[in-house]
Amino acid sequence: MKSRAACVACVLLLCASVLPAQYRAALPGYWYEFPRDYFDHTDFQTEWWYYTGNVQTADGHRFGFELTFFRHGVDRGPGKGDAWDVRDLYLAHLALSDLDGRAFYQSERVNRAGPGLAGASDAQQRIWNGNWRIDWQGDEQKLSAVSDKFEIDFTLRPEKPPVVHGENGVSQKAAGPGRASHYISLTRIGTTGRIRLAGKPYDVTGLTWMDHEFFTHQLEADQVGWDWLSLQLDDRTELMLFRIRRKDGSADPYSAGTYVDAKGVQTHLRAGDFSLQPSGDSWKSAETLTIYPIRWKISIPKFGVELEAQTSLASQEINGKSKLSPSYWEGAIRISGHKGSAALGGVGYLEMTGYDRPFEMGD
Repeated sequence: MKSRAACVACVLLLCASVLPAQYRAALPGYWYEFPRDYFDHTDFQTEWWYYTGNVQTADGHRFGFELTFFRHGVDRGPGKGDAWDVRDLYLAHLALSDLDGRAFYQSERVNRAGPGLAGASDAQQRIWNGNWRIDWQGDEQKLSAVSDKFEIDFTLRPEKPPVVHGENGVSQKAAGPGRASHYISLTRIGTTGRIRLAGKPYDVTGLTWMDHEFFTHQLEADQVGWDWLSLQLDDRTELMLFRIRRKDGSADPYSAGTYVDAKGVQTHLRAGDFSLQPSGDSWKSAETLTIYPIRWKISIPKFGVELEAQTSLASQEINGKSKLSPSYWEGAIRISGHKGSAALGGVGYLEMTGYDRPFEMGD
């Protein structure tokens, strides 16, 4: 469901006067087409592209990374035809988790499209915000981003076909037509490339996960946040789960997930098909004073899956610097447990929103 989170909240609050009636709703029966649906859908008000991954050097130095792009429509009127008309706002987050160096780095930016400053284009086969970009070359993708403290340059090669989450083409988040998103993922992307941190290069390999969602409405007023997991397991299966939290602390019945087997066959998971619960360990942010649960237990009885997710770096909070932008935790995790009688491990990413204050998507 992926955030996705504070950036979009900021934009939604700033643009609350926009009438969503200008935009399409995410409804059942959407016909997906690839590679077209990897790119922009400007007839929907909001969309995002989330790249998260776990990589390591040949000698075992581990990193997590996040590169996320957001588009939010603010005007679908006739406009003046000027390149600087603000029809969409583009936000992006970049983060690096040096898991063995025990350090976390983050950066963010906001742009309008202008004369090519940011965008997502099927015609150009790319998604970008300044010099942070994804360039598609057939099925292969080039990911590159530079901040003041680090840079990443990766080649991504999907190992499985795209997954469409939910049922009937929509990932439903609340009751009623359109309270949903169109949600696709590339769940296992082989990754090679280089990280440069404090002037030192690290050649790395590993796995990336890509999420892409587009929608106009999503959450309801009594839904205050969510916990989301993407897992890439050692038996070449993958798992996405999200638990929407309600104001009374309960899990929303529209919580859901997807299990992808080793051949790429997917199974939709409803709220009653799995359990996702914090299991004791927590971390308190020194900057925001927010407390996040950082150890989770996962159970999927129909597949005999019992797992635990934890992290070696507790401080992976994306810190919202203003009242308009809430903070959230997004970080690399490791998985241990079993499937039936066989031990099972893996890597993944965990996102937790709404712990500093309720996350308001707005309409």
